[in-house]
Amino acid sequence: MNLPNYLTLSRILSVPPLIWILTTKCIPTAHGEQELLAAAVFALAALTDKLDGHLARKYGQITQAGMLLDPVADKLLIACALITLVEFNPHIVKAWVAVIVIAREFLVTDLRLVAAREGLTIQARSLGKLKMAVQVVAVIAAILDRRWSNVGLHLSGVQLVLGIDLIARAAIWVMVLLAFISAADYFVVFWKRIEEAAAKHREPSLVAHERRLREVTTIGG
Repeated sequence: MNLPNYLTLSRILSVPPLIWILTTKCIPTAHGEQELLAAAVFALAALTDKLDGHLARKYGQITQAGMLLDPVADKLLIACALITLVEFNPHIVKAWVAVIVIAREFLVTDLRLVAAREGLTIQARSLGKLKMAVQVVAVIAAILDRRWSNVGLHLSGVQLVLGIDLIARAAIWVMVLLAFISAADYFVVFWKRIEEAAAKHREPSLVAHERRLREVTTIGG
């Protein structure tokens, strides 16, 4: 085990505390303590997703265990957060939203497993990374939206209003759209890799067949 892997494990271990914070009645709620604490825990957990990959690449600590654990940690964190938010803030996170996003994760995981059995590797796609970033924004905004629809900001004497409710709703829709697009992207890449692998398997057979035809022709001539 190395530091990047420990960070990945910390993301997995952050899931139970996050669920407890979002569902418990033990945390004060008068000033939004529950929402702030949940948002902080989720944000820190999401930050480890960037940090573990950066450290692994920088110090050459990319391991098979890390490659397996990292996507599992991401999917577990997002899936559990969305399922809990269906109850915590249902007017933002609907059940069908959680179903679509989680179903996409199952589909991509299955495609990767099938590809792995064929000796193929499907690397993380840029759309998948964008999807993860949007999911983080959507979850944090949905958590905070339960207490604050808008937040006033004072910057250099100028008062600005940050529409958390608008950000949450927009991020949710973008998240759902990216779930469909990224799933289609993975499927196209998967099908292309399978076709390329099949073509490579056919080539030796074709060469052998052509050789036999030439031998038969030579003998017959």
